Amino acid sequence: MLIPHDTRTALDTVVDLMNTAPQGAGDDDLLDVQALRSFVRGHKISDVGELGTGDLRAVLEVRERFTAVFSAPDARIAATLINQLVAAAGTTPQLTDHDGYDWHVHYFAPGASVADHLAADCGMALAFIVVAGEQERLRRCEAPDCGRAFVDLSRNRSRRYCDSRTCGNRLHVAAYRARRKEAAG
Repeated sequence: MLIPHDTRTALDTVVDLMNTAPQGAGDDDLLDVQALRSFVRGHKISDVGELGTGDLRAVLEVRERFTAVFSAPDARIAATLINQLVAAAGTTPQLTDHDGYDWHVHYFAPGASVADHLAADCGMALAFIVVAGEQERLRRCEAPDCGRAFVDLSRNRSRRYCDSRTCGNRLHVAAYRARRKEAAG
């Protein structure tokens, strides 16, 4: 699946935003405005202005809506959720070539809030996945104690874990040890 840089960046951002939510017994990583500022800086989200508690509340609401898209049982429901999200953001597609990147499209209106920025750009990235018939690529980690979101961009859609080095290896090592114990026992 060929994904342009700006769409890939938006997909990575939506996954990272979703993964700020508590996983299992974990804490919420977006507890305050400072955490939101760090998220915005870390993802190089431009043109969002000064952030406040209203922005934090709005971003947390957008995060919940992205979570609903990832858990949608079929493309029709995912499309409805994405359409609502993008429409509420007041999308205004614009061509841009800022920060050393070649021409790409921003879907948020100039001066949009950070929540509308995320809803528009990330919502459109999710829309492209649904349009391509690839909704099943929007996944949750299969490790029993994880559940983090990821987009499976593997060639054969076989990725099962958010990170093969942590969740995947941990489960494979546990299975290996169980097999060895059974063989020895």
